[in-house]
Amino acid sequence: MIHYMTSEGLGSPWVGNELRIVTQAGVMVRLHCMRTPAKIHFDSPWAAQLQAGATVLYPIPPVEVFLAALVGPFLFGSRFFSALGNALFGERENVRARLAAFAHFFVACMWARRLRKSGENVSHIHAQWAFSSASIAMYGAWLLGVPFSFTGHAVDLTRQRVALRDKIRRSKFIIAISEWHKRFYIEQDRGATPSLADKIHVAYCGIYTNEMVPPAPESIAARRARGEPFTILSAGRLIEKKGFPYLVRACRVLKDRGRNFRCVIAGSGPDEAELRGLIASLGVGDVVKMTGKALQQETIPGFMHTGDCFVLACVWAKDGDVDGLPQLTMEAMGCGLPAVTTRLVGNPDLVVHEKTGLLVDVNDGHSDAHFPDRLADALERLMGDPTLRERLASAGRARIFEVFDITRSLGVLIDQYRKALK
Repeated sequence: MIHYMTSEGLGSPWVGNELRIVTQAGVMVRLHCMRTPAKIHFDSPWAAQLQAGATVLYPIPPVEVFLAALVGPFLFGSRFFSALGNALFGERENVRARLAAFAHFFVACMWARRLRKSGENVSHIHAQWAFSSASIAMYGAWLLGVPFSFTGHAVDLTRQRVALRDKIRRSKFIIAISEWHKRFYIEQDRGATPSLADKIHVAYCGIYTNEMVPPAPESIAARRARGEPFTILSAGRLIEKKGFPYLVRACRVLKDRGRNFRCVIAGSGPDEAELRGLIASLGVGDVVKMTGKALQQETIPGFMHTGDCFVLACVWAKDGDVDGLPQLTMEAMGCGLPAVTTRLVGNPDLVVHEKTGLLVDVNDGHSDAHFPDRLADALERLMGDPTLRERLASAGRARIFEVFDITRSLGVLIDQYRKALK
């Protein structure tokens, strides 16, 4: 059985989507998570059942951790001491990373002891995200003497990375969610792992294309008959790396140019108050609206059907965080919207400039004063050119079906799991 470690289970929509496909392919998976998710982004019964069956590690029982550390040498033998030595003296990015890895070693002792006592078959351990959850997975696999693998995304590879080179070198395989990620792992390893490229497999974070359908032609005609303005959609967690302030500033540019449009931003998050303040201070409250609510997976198509294009102005955040390969852009394209995003990380794998969407250059985001103007230029092109919109929307949707359909894109991961289970 594959034991699948995450930070918060189905608190990540991608975890739910991936496990749904993997289990449908007949791969036996047991979900583990560090914490119970504050919110599950699915309304479906299968998701509630999957999360209810997950093993949750936190809050940590101190007495159990202490006992696991005491009996660890007897349960795991030399593997206990080699893993502990790595936790104490392995290469680390900074002091915080060293302390985190050391703490997660003892959490892994507790988890590995539980797995041994349960009598469950542990063939392979896979971690979703390359930070804390992967540290526990790596040490748990080390103690149990089974293979380990991981999938990295964004902040777990940048701002919150922990023992990343150790994880690269100890992994049986690595799942890269874009070509950028594959190059990133190779660069981080610095040539220490022979044939590293052969054990890195690109498996795009796909979507259920059958659930992402374009709007009915009659509904589009009805919107046009009502004289609705050109509608720009954007969505995501309201945090810096999503670039929403730059979209709001681009809307100010478009308003100054006399364009007839509206912009709807769906989502919630810590930057909501700041974003609302920016909308008010720029005087674009008449054209920019915020829903203040995160989209549920099941409501995404209905939201996308209200727009004429989708924008995600991804930037590098000041703390080093960045989006890896945003799922909402895929879903918008799957729903037949032309997409505009930035030339960062995995976005060019998804949006091929001038063919399946438009890419906008961005420097480091927070100091790029001309980024809103370039974003406005791209949006203005779409507003004024229905033929371009139709061409990009059609080609973008075709690319989603060909490359990012989750039933195809996860075939690489499923193959690796099946090899691990032999």
